Amino acid sequence: MKSFCIKNNNNLILNYLLNAFEKIEMDNVYFSKNHFKNYSNVIIHYNGNDEKNFVLKLSEIITGCIIEFYEKNNIKKIINRDFFYFKNKEKKIILNNCMEILRDINTVEYYKKINKIYENVYEYISCNKYFILDGFVNFRLFEYNSLLSEVVDTGVNKFVIDKEYKEFVELLREYINSKKCERDIVHVIYNGNEPILLDSNREVIVYDKELQNQKYLSDINFSSNEFCLNALLGINPKKIIIHLIVDEDDFIETLKLIFQNRLVICKECNICKTFEMLNAVKPI
Repeated sequence: MKSFCIKNNNNLILNYLLNAFEKIEMDNVYFSKNHFKNYSNVIIHYNGNDEKNFVLKLSEIITGCIIEFYEKNNIKKIINRDFFYFKNKEKKIILNNCMEILRDINTVEYYKKINKIYENVYEYISCNKYFILDGFVNFRLFEYNSLLSEVVDTGVNKFVIDKEYKEFVELLREYINSKKCERDIVHVIYNGNEPILLDSNREVIVYDKELQNQKYLSDINFSSNEFCLNALLGINPKKIIIHLIVDEDDFIETLKLIFQNRLVICKECNICKTFEMLNAVKPI
């Protein structure tokens, strides 16, 4: 027989465990809840012959419980401890960044956290008869808590980069709004790499060397598209028509933020169709 006791005083956690135990698809499983002086105890017993499978299922339940009830609060504690100098509003954004990483099944961190918790829970349950859940989470899950600290660092970095990006886009927007427009219309043929600029007569606009040497983007870099942005900022047209040969990407989103209602997206005109055909037959 295998028995294990979980000590905790949070009714939400206790009910979560009881409901999860109710759904265990194994025979010979019994559980109860009792309140003692310091803790409420949820005790689960197994009288069958497949003790390993029972411990596996119990470990899965406790792992899910820890993620559900402790993860977000622990992230908050790390942010308040290590990044106390951020404003509360900024901390909330960082917290959301962290939770997006940890709850996204497409991230490595999502599977790392599950494995790190599960391995520690399984090992502990296999060799012990009870634990105080709060103490186990805070003092036994060293690798998991270390992973949370790494995720917080990533969340903070994303916040800082996003903030700098938004501030710089705002500066560029103010710049073009204060500058005289040099042309009425500029067409941008965009295939994701090395955009082509056309004037209102649909003649190619050659990137000026002086424009290429201008640095409007500081540390934000769009590689080959940086010249295109520099040119558009220098020309500062009244209207920009983007002829999309590929799907919209971050560069196009940036142009939208900077030029706002000056910018129009086009996908089906004769220019689009012509360059789409040229792009399709372009040699590799």
